[in-house]
This record gives sequence, structure tokens and C-alpha cells, in this order.
Amino acid sequence: MIRLKRAYEAPAKSDGVRILVDRLWPRGVRKESLDIAFWMKELGPSDALRKWFGHDPGKWNEFRKRYLKELKRPEAVSMLREIAETARKRTVTLVYSAKDQEHNQAVVLKEALESL
Repeated sequence: MIRLKRAYEAPAKSDGVRILVDRLWPRGVRKESLDIAFWMKELGPSDALRKWFGHDPGKWNEFRKRYLKELKRPEAVSMLREIAETARKRTVTLVYSAKDQEHNQAVVLKEALESL
């Protein structure tokens, strides 16, 4: 099972394996309070794509398309497979910092993981 959770929400035991999927560390969050097992910043969108998107919902469809293309890099595919395999055995929570809970990279990552 794959869940999504903002970095600013308190961790819970039901989160299972918590993986931070942002390229940048969430503002104002102490490392101890985030309680993550892994920080897979390499899975975050490239700096160029992240800056272009700027969390603009009007750019969502194009962002999603470009980000899915980025996730086809061999090193990303390897990490995605590892997460997908873990998610078959236990709960995995993708932790992200974006305010918009519907238009962010974790939503696209979850989609990519569920298609494996």
C-alpha cells in the first residue's frame, strides 16, 4: 500500500516506511521530527522542471507528462522498483512538502509506482 503525506503532518505508526521524495528539505522541519527511513531526493523532479512548474495547477498536465518522462531514467526506475517491492509487503508513505495535495510530485510518483 502506498500513501501520501505532507511533511508538516505528524508521523504515525500506520505510515509504515516513510520516504521523503522532495529534492529539497522541507522548510522549517527538523530532521528528527520528520521520522523518515529514506530521503530519495533523486526521485524528485529536476530543478529545471520544479522551477518551471512552480506549483501552478494550470501546468499540471504538462508537469505530470514531463515528470513521468524523467522517472524513466535507469537510476529512477531502479529506485521505483525498490519502493514498489516494499509496498507489496508493507505500507509505504511518500512524504512531500507541497501545499497543494492534488498537484505535486508525490501524486505522480504514486501513480508511477502503482503501474509497476
